[in-house]
Amino acid sequence: MNVPDVALIFEGGGMRASYTSAVVAKLIEEGISFGHVYGVSAGASNTVNYLSRDIPRAEASFTTYVDNPDHIGWHRLLKRQYFFDGPWIYEGAAARYDNPSDPMTFDWELFQANPAEAHLEAFDALTGQSVLWTKADMTSCADMMLKVRASSSLPGFMEPARVEGRIYMDGGLTENCGLCLMPAINDGFDRFFVVRTQPRGYRKKKPNPVVMAAMKRTFKATPLVAARMAERWRGYNDLCDKLEKLERSGAAYVFYPDEMHVSNHTTDLEQLNASLASGKEQARRESGEWREWLFQ
Repeated sequence: MNVPDVALIFEGGGMRASYTSAVVAKLIEEGISFGHVYGVSAGASNTVNYLSRDIPRAEASFTTYVDNPDHIGWHRLLKRQYFFDGPWIYEGAAARYDNPSDPMTFDWELFQANPAEAHLEAFDALTGQSVLWTKADMTSCADMMLKVRASSSLPGFMEPARVEGRIYMDGGLTENCGLCLMPAINDGFDRFFVVRTQPRGYRKKKPNPVVMAAMKRTFKATPLVAARMAERWRGYNDLCDKLEKLERSGAAYVFYPDEMHVSNHTTDLEQLNASLASGKEQARRESGEWREWLFQ
């Protein structure tokens, strides 16, 4: 652990993490070891892959692994199934892959042995409260994957996750809006290495009335989910403002994708591989700046 005094924060963003998984790979390759890692939604997958020091898994999680039409894709909606088969993607991977030569095999022992801490979050669909999970809350590889899935359960696209009797949806719905800057500040950090999945200057727009009405109908059984989706843009944009202020002061280094040509639900393997390649090129180009800032 050579940067224990800097918080590593991964933003969520679904399949946009095909780009930022390249940052995970480069950090591991460069031997840059943070003491505390924060991740929500797709950032939760980046977090656990980073802590298990697994470059092939980090990259495959948002590229080749997605190329499975039986479990991922629009056609599933015609069968009244969710776009993403969450249990298959997360807990299923933990159960299926135990061959060290397979890139999706998760090294649970190395994850546990890593002294760094993990911070994952999810949104309680019935109470509107947030839940926090650390490594101490993860009792097995399958249990960890369930909690990563809970943090990643994008409303409408993935089945809500049930953890200890509670129903959870995407951690991007929490008050931290998919980017755990405030938890890191509250943990005492004053320097932050933040990996974004949106380009510099991006801001969310207020949903129009038609979209808001559709959200209320879709989430009639969980009205707090619809309410949070309608208001999330405000907190997200405020958070972006705060992060940019920290960046100007020198307290934060922020990785912004130079380009982002995939969405949170892109499943085209060619597009995802191109996204990963672009992320690799940017990470290679910027890694010297990372070291200069981290070890100043």
